[in-house]
Amino acid sequence: MEPLSPLLEKFRIHLEHEKGASPHTVRNYLIDLVDFEKYLVGTMKLSLLAGTHAAIRGYLGTLSVDHAPASRGRRLASIKSFYKYLVRQKLLSASPAKLVKSPKLPKSLPKVLPVDEVFAILEMPSLKTVLGLRDRAILEILYGGGLRISELCGLNLLDVDRSGRIVRVMGKGGKERLCPVNEPSIRALEAYLARRGELLATPHAGQDPEAMFLNYRGGRLTPRSIARHLDTYVVKCALTRKVSPHALRHSFATHLLGGGADVRSIQELLGHASLSTTQRYTHVTVEQLQQVYDAAHPRA
Repeated sequence: MEPLSPLLEKFRIHLEHEKGASPHTVRNYLIDLVDFEKYLVGTMKLSLLAGTHAAIRGYLGTLSVDHAPASRGRRLASIKSFYKYLVRQKLLSASPAKLVKSPKLPKSLPKVLPVDEVFAILEMPSLKTVLGLRDRAILEILYGGGLRISELCGLNLLDVDRSGRIVRVMGKGGKERLCPVNEPSIRALEAYLARRGELLATPHAGQDPEAMFLNYRGGRLTPRSIARHLDTYVVKCALTRKVSPHALRHSFATHLLGGGADVRSIQELLGHASLSTTQRYTHVTVEQLQQVYDAAHPRA
């Protein structure tokens, strides 16, 4: 990324050290804001501090040509956070972005896998190799605990209480929570840990002995690597749909709801700050019930 202007550099420090935002979140915010600053300076001849309501709307208007509503909404969220920060720092008396409305987003339901497809994916990694055992443990914990992929990649050895079947994760905004996991997840994890040392046997630069899940060189696994491995297992299962690590989290929540868990409990398990985020899963369940009804009822 190119060098940041002084205001954006201060905002970066605020995001990293005061808000505890993840590197991924910080990078996305700054990419959005650098682009917005270029528009202000180049097109409007304004500095960031002199940005106006009209200038922000004009910027979003230029994006409407080739950016989806969700992408424009993310840009606006970055701009709003930045100006809110400037107000708190008393560099501005009011945010010019406060009254700018977000683009209307199409309502989309989380993608959920049937139970039999989840089980097929979980059982696909080989149990004969350390990397297969690692992948089996990863998939079991993603589905068994409903973890975000970033939370799973951030796990260290000391974050798992195997006897209590509890995983301690660092969620969004640096919030810590405890996630119960099931017995198959712990068994898969113990099988992997029994051979994990093989991945550290040959010294390499970047090894991370504290990390739970390691790549073949002993470094901490990244979300992109896990997504790539999952793609391989989905293909081996002969599934035609695209399955992301997040789809296992969605499936975890929906299957719990279908099994009788209440929405409040699922909210706690997922680490959602807002109940409305969790309530999307009730719509998924209703949609599935509708499909069963349409297929089975004589008058459907």
